[in-house]
Amino acid sequence: MSFDALLFSALFLLVTVSITVGISKKLGLGSILGLLIAGVIVGPYSPGPVMTDQVEALRHFAEIGVVLLLFLIGLEMRPGKLWGMRKDVFGFGSLQILFSGILIGFYVHIVMPIPNEVSFLIGLPLALSSTAFVVQILQERSEIASRYGNTSFAILLMQDLAIVPLLAIVPILSSGGVLSESVPLHKQILVVLGMIVAVILIGRYIVPVLLDRFARDRNKEAFMFVVFLSVVFAAWAMEHAGLSMALGAFLMGMTLSGSKYNLQIEAHIEPYKGMLMSLFFVAVGMSLDLRIVIESPLLIAQHVFIIMLIKILVLFFLSLAFGHTRSNAFRISFLLSQSGEFGFVLFGAALALGVIDSQLFAVGIAVISITMLLTPFYIKVGELFARKAHVETSALKGEIPDEEKFAGVIIAGYGRVGQIIGNMLEGSEIPYIAYDSDHALVTEKRAQGKPVYYGEMSDLDFLQAIKIARAQLVVVTVDSSMNAIRVVSHIKATYPTLKIFARAKDMKTKNILLKYGANWTMQETVEGSLRMGAEALFAMDVDRDRVNDLLTALRKNDYAALEGRDSTPS
Repeated sequence: MSFDALLFSALFLLVTVSITVGISKKLGLGSILGLLIAGVIVGPYSPGPVMTDQVEALRHFAEIGVVLLLFLIGLEMRPGKLWGMRKDVFGFGSLQILFSGILIGFYVHIVMPIPNEVSFLIGLPLALSSTAFVVQILQERSEIASRYGNTSFAILLMQDLAIVPLLAIVPILSSGGVLSESVPLHKQILVVLGMIVAVILIGRYIVPVLLDRFARDRNKEAFMFVVFLSVVFAAWAMEHAGLSMALGAFLMGMTLSGSKYNLQIEAHIEPYKGMLMSLFFVAVGMSLDLRIVIESPLLIAQHVFIIMLIKILVLFFLSLAFGHTRSNAFRISFLLSQSGEFGFVLFGAALALGVIDSQLFAVGIAVISITMLLTPFYIKVGELFARKAHVETSALKGEIPDEEKFAGVIIAGYGRVGQIIGNMLEGSEIPYIAYDSDHALVTEKRAQGKPVYYGEMSDLDFLQAIKIARAQLVVVTVDSSMNAIRVVSHIKATYPTLKIFARAKDMKTKNILLKYGANWTMQETVEGSLRMGAEALFAMDVDRDRVNDLLTALRKNDYAALEGRDSTPS
């Protein structure tokens, strides 16, 4: 392609994306649908300027965006948190792949005259969902920290791990009939384990040293290139081992999650991730062959409907079996109902090895692309079902404010302490919203124009309904110590990344709140006692500076001196 043609294609693409994304966002469908439609318009199967042979190259290049996305997710996912998700990863995730793959394979075997083993080879990759789509949507909705968001991500992580056996099956079904004549299976396993260990060791011991060196030298350029080098190395290592590039990037990000530079790393990566992810979705839209859809519209529509329906039903019942509420089960099942980008890779490998023909390949690519295209609409439907289920099961748990009244600070409990904090936030022009279980108090304060609503903050369904995952800070000021512990433990268990400040009536309650996940607590009686002691010293003409120094010493290291602990910070 000449430079002029390349420049015109870029101009045409930017104009199209600006229009389609603007309309899609205006309709409340998010930016992804607009990017997909832009790809369809610009792509080779429409009057757009992009040629067929350029689509695959663009998609491979744009997959770096998926790699960077998983790296950023890994930065926020410490190993301990991942271990805590093992039930969803290996239990829920494995069962979803197995049940969905078998049912979709059975459907394919019924409607297509192909061997049984090939039917199930097609069914298993169609059972996988799109990591890029789902994580991007959860981030746009600020719900990746919610319980259903965590579960969805855990399932996606297991699906990435499933790439290894699925890729191994394709050569077995080819005319060669063997996995790999040149490399024995035990050596392939050793390569996989070796690459995983190499990524962890380099991320744990080498990259932090380089980052520390360049940070001390104030060398921002070298710092940035080391970050990108670590991501690309992890992606290359996993690709070389036959795993997912995105999985390698996630592993590197998780290894660096404990680094003191994780915020700087995120700041460097974020702009490139956004641009490349947009290109990825455009490339997916370009892959949709409209001729296949036009030639057999009813058949393609049938495939799309049946495959998405199977996944929705399997995910819904598994969600209930794994302890989710009906509302969360609807959200998970509709969110993960599409087929994923890995289908492009597996169908391409199957075509190259002669396992499937070009017609079946084209139909598979069309089905995957259309399921992605429909995802924003399906999520809207899932939200409608989820809201209805929530109203049926927990209508008495509290009031749900209108969307426009949402605030970044949430106060749980609007008694004496909650009102003081609310007044301080108002004085600083920081919007907040408060919830209390006392109907009379809520009615009184609402009449005074305060943003307070009736709600039981220890109820998990209610927390989901008020979209607490989007909050920046939750301040727990409920009167009952047991209720405060219950609220903190429920919020932290379901939304582990939320910052929680809590009021404690005594030292014992303070320690329990910290144990259950509160980021900071204040023992109310201690501060009152310190203030009274200070006033007594002032009345005895003790120097004010000396009193202030004494207060500082007593407050040091979270009141360590008052508890008889060593007040020297560790």
